[in-house]
Amino acid sequence: MGLTILVFAKQVPDTKNVTGKAMKDDGTVNRAALPAIFNPEDLNALEMALELRGRFGGKVIVATMGPPTAANILRHALYMGADETILITDRKFAGADTLATSYTLSCAAKKVGTFDVILCGRQAIDGDTAQVGPQLAEKLDIPQLTYVEEIRDVKGGKLRAKCQIDGGFEVVETPLPALLTVIDANTPRPAGAKRLMQYKKAVTRSELLAKSGGADYEDANRLAEEEKRLKKSNLWIHEWSAADIGADPNRIGLPGSPTKVKNIQSVVLAGGTYKDIPPTEDGIKGLVHDLVAEHILS
Repeated sequence: MGLTILVFAKQVPDTKNVTGKAMKDDGTVNRAALPAIFNPEDLNALEMALELRGRFGGKVIVATMGPPTAANILRHALYMGADETILITDRKFAGADTLATSYTLSCAAKKVGTFDVILCGRQAIDGDTAQVGPQLAEKLDIPQLTYVEEIRDVKGGKLRAKCQIDGGFEVVETPLPALLTVIDANTPRPAGAKRLMQYKKAVTRSELLAKSGGADYEDANRLAEEEKRLKKSNLWIHEWSAADIGADPNRIGLPGSPTKVKNIQSVVLAGGTYKDIPPTEDGIKGLVHDLVAEHILS
């Protein structure tokens, strides 16, 4: 039957050029101020999931929690080879910290139902906490492996993986289902040209309604027919709200987030003076003389 592999990914702001404008007054991220990208280590997790499916069969389901625009990374996941995609979106999720996020994802995982492996990137570049994966495993009461570089084998209801540790690595075995957080130890495959042409029209329910202005699908029956057609072609991105996953309103978004970001500031590292040393005998002698004079060498 193969494995059911659930990948949790995140659309993140590109943090290469973060400024003070990247934060709102309430301490949440101003996502409109930065371009949005697929979180890098989540791409590594997706690549590992696709490799795992290639070896042992099964299906890969990719889910993300975020605003409606996060559907873009789900289309990218389809281009790479994902079988199904889920957008977990609701205004009630806004402002979530890692605690509220992991709770929301745990509700989504329970709605998915049976799964063998959950793969997440080690951390997201917009927070660098590396907390969501472990918190999610705790909430689902399943074992976790972190800093995973490679999955060695899956056999007899157990998974064996190579995990990075300080100064080296260790090979660990865990019963399934289990959650793994993945580091950038592989090279994510590019989007397939045929899949891109096939899945570029994949949509969520909200996108479907927005494209038509709502006018073409006011009749619930017509909407159901179009949804059925898109699902048959695997062009349907499932869209779940807080109510759909049965989330407690007090544990999601800002109400469920005890962590608050007070401010953010840009740190500029100013360059110091430097001296060009020519690669000659006189140049080296001059360098040694300077180091001795400054008591760096004696």
